[in-house]
Amino acid sequence: MKIALNGVSARHPAAKPDAPDAIRDLSVEIANGEQVAIIGASGSGKTTLLHVLACALKPTRGSLQLNGADPWSQSTSDLQRTRGKLFLAPQVPPLPPRQRVVTAVLAGRLPNQSLIASLRSLFYPSGIGLAEAALARFDLAEKLFERVDRLSGGERQRVGLARSLVSDASLFLVDEPLSALDPTRSTQAISSLTNGAKERGATLVCTLHQVDTALASFPRIIGLREGLLAFDLPATRVTDELLRSLYANKLDELTGAAPAHEDLAQTPLPAVMHCR
Repeated sequence: MKIALNGVSARHPAAKPDAPDAIRDLSVEIANGEQVAIIGASGSGKTTLLHVLACALKPTRGSLQLNGADPWSQSTSDLQRTRGKLFLAPQVPPLPPRQRVVTAVLAGRLPNQSLIASLRSLFYPSGIGLAEAALARFDLAEKLFERVDRLSGGERQRVGLARSLVSDASLFLVDEPLSALDPTRSTQAISSLTNGAKERGATLVCTLHQVDTALASFPRIIGLREGLLAFDLPATRVTDELLRSLYANKLDELTGAAPAHEDLAQTPLPAVMHCR
């Protein structure tokens, strides 16, 4: 899917109506099938940008075009069809705690299923082999029939990523997919995600806190600072000087402190539900 942002400004989805815009005057073009990482310090507008691209948040100014069409000028039914071609993976995946992993993964297919097929899948999942293959790419095939509330935080995060690979989306929008993973799992997860997108020709836009991973795994890097575009460059041209400037007020985030090992927790935390 081709993306074009022209002078886009937008507020964070949880912000008050009178709050300042979280991103301001962004103009960016992303080609069909391209893979882009978005980096920047906390509060720089990365998540807000993903919500704009997912048609979950209407710009306060400027315009968004997906494959040459403005989704916000479409009819309600056309907008729903456009959203069905997008996959937004939040940092904390919205997985019902008592749901089986197989059902949680196959939920990625729901936007393109009828209501009857969607309801039937809750009790009689179809496409079990597809779900198992997606989980296998994240080393989770043995968790196919586990309940979500029996998984660790890192396992839930990888289930959310596996869901993207069974969807029919042509645009993957992934928010901080490695926050609950150790370095080994992080390398595997980002490789599975980028390879899965490449195999189907899908566009991938991913926010990352781990700068080294972004530079190593994505050919193009967009840097945001305080809601503004700081740079948009090939990864090979992103210098240490540019990074120090990007994280000038939060240099401790530049090194990307490693998260706690996902297998250290003895009792998995309950899944957090996010609705919009």
